[in-house]
Amino acid sequence: MRRLSLWMRAHPVIGDTLIAGLLGLPDLASTVENLAGTPRGVYLLVGLFLWGPLIFRRARPKLTSNIILVAAFVQLVTHNVDYGPYGEMTGVPVRPADFALGIALYTMVAYVGRRQGLIYAAWLLLGTILWEVWRIRDPQYVVFSLFMIFCVFGFCWAVGEFVGARRQLNAELLERLKLLEVERDQQARIAVAEERTRIARELHDVVAHAVSVMVVQADGASYALQSDPQMAQMALTTISDTGRQALGELRRLLGLMRSDSQSDTERLPQPDTSSLPQLAEQVRGAGLPVSLTLRGDVQDLPAGVGLSVYRIVQEALTNSLKHAGGSASADVFVTRADDKIEVVVDDDGFGTPRELAGMSGGNGLIGMRERASVLGGSLEAGPRPGGGWRVHAVLPVGSAQGPLV
Repeated sequence: MRRLSLWMRAHPVIGDTLIAGLLGLPDLASTVENLAGTPRGVYLLVGLFLWGPLIFRRARPKLTSNIILVAAFVQLVTHNVDYGPYGEMTGVPVRPADFALGIALYTMVAYVGRRQGLIYAAWLLLGTILWEVWRIRDPQYVVFSLFMIFCVFGFCWAVGEFVGARRQLNAELLERLKLLEVERDQQARIAVAEERTRIARELHDVVAHAVSVMVVQADGASYALQSDPQMAQMALTTISDTGRQALGELRRLLGLMRSDSQSDTERLPQPDTSSLPQLAEQVRGAGLPVSLTLRGDVQDLPAGVGLSVYRIVQEALTNSLKHAGGSASADVFVTRADDKIEVVVDDDGFGTPRELAGMSGGNGLIGMRERASVLGGSLEAGPRPGGGWRVHAVLPVGSAQGPLV
């Protein structure tokens, strides 16, 4: 039974054709004696317009239902009822094709809407009352016929309400699924954009720092090549080490871009506050004297906070290396007090670019501010009163929930 229902749902025209045939075959088989004096051609033509449109009721529900209604009113005028010598009714005034009216009412309620179904039901009731009053003279049969017709129409209305509600529910579910697919695609695009922003920030931090160190060392090596070959050799060694480190970082980031299926063991660990001494030593080797002061327990930090501290210090020292001047030095203070950690990077240079002083340019400054704001902290960067440049960041420790990359 379930297979038959699914098959008819998948082939609605075939199922409706079978229903129309079940209602039309008795009309085609009617004899002249059963027509109560109605011309056979008129009888069959009216019947054809009663059950014939059912074949297309799902494709054009409103049109086919109205055709059936008009055919019923034509039948009201053309169909006759015979009575015996004592006034008794000798024939049944309802033909099988008349059940098409109930199917049409069901179709209007289920496929068109409740409002249109009410209007259609009103016309059906009007035609039924006219038929009973005009054609039938037996009061007992009138009451019985009206009761049966109202039961049939009521059943068709209830089934139409149920099927219509199911169709509306299915339509809403399909619409929600479409919306969920759109939201999923939007979330995927947002995730891709965030990932690109994250990788761009990481690439900037890695490349800008490494290239700045290499440029400074290359310039120093070119000046010391004739006068101090040993110093030039040290500068070249620093360039080589910095380049290898930058290549390792780039391979890691590019590996993340290619695939997220790599295991954690295939990825290099993210730097944190424990890597700050190596960073300071690397910047010293690049020609910028750096003093590093760590206060409090700065080692036991959430991964996101530790990485952000490292990246902020790295970007600040990179800017000092590029813009502070050849005779400048830098001081780094990382202090943890209770549930927050404070980062201060000062230099005494003179070459701070004007756009950074206005805090409106530079991807590095934007990246530092983003890292601080994501963790719920704050970052200020600007010229110092006595000269030079200061980067001051305050990051909460307790609010970090995971690694910030």
